[in-house]
Amino acid sequence: MLLYYITDRSQFPGNEVIRRCRLLENIAQSVRRGVDYIQLREKDLPTRELEMLAGEIMAIVRELRTGNQKLKTGVLINSRTDIAMACGADGVHLCSDDISAPEVRKIWTQCGVGGLARVTVGVSCHTPGEVANAAIQGADFAVFGPVFEKKAVPNTRPTGLEPLRQACRERIPVLALGGVTAENAASCIQAGAAGIAGIRLFQEEQSSVVVLQSSASRPSED
Repeated sequence: MLLYYITDRSQFPGNEVIRRCRLLENIAQSVRRGVDYIQLREKDLPTRELEMLAGEIMAIVRELRTGNQKLKTGVLINSRTDIAMACGADGVHLCSDDISAPEVRKIWTQCGVGGLARVTVGVSCHTPGEVANAAIQGADFAVFGPVFEKKAVPNTRPTGLEPLRQACRERIPVLALGGVTAENAASCIQAGAAGIAGIRLFQEEQSSVVVLQSSASRPSED
């Protein structure tokens, strides 16, 4: 089961300095626990501040990877290919109105600094058709949702499990997003999801990550 942590420092209490420190601490903890991907998604930050934060995150991740080579957490920057390359991130996460995965790979190849590995590209999708297109475009995986109603955003319309099941039939890994908890994650995996994505699940319920990892490693009863 892939675990995909999407950041949102605004969910932490306190002023900007405290929220930023909490975010960095949480990222370090997520890397130590073996989360597969972290998406830096702080849309309100100006370019320079976002780049600085991305640099701090990559410094933490590199240090932890150096100390323990079993740690393989990849860092993706939301929408910003330029910042991803500048800070040495592992890739980019694209929204539905961003440039395409092939365009990102072209930029990465033509403008990438020496030493950058192949770029990882994730794509946000809300319908099975968008997942199909992401697969055709050569994305590495799709993040599909919202699958369940989100308590923090009660007016959002969840897709439910059947569209997720349809999306998972495409030839690309699909991660379930939106209202996913340790309790309902199993239903997403049974629908065919390759993993789970979330914000609160990783920022407010770190113990749930351990539960999910334990469930993923437990032998199937089938």
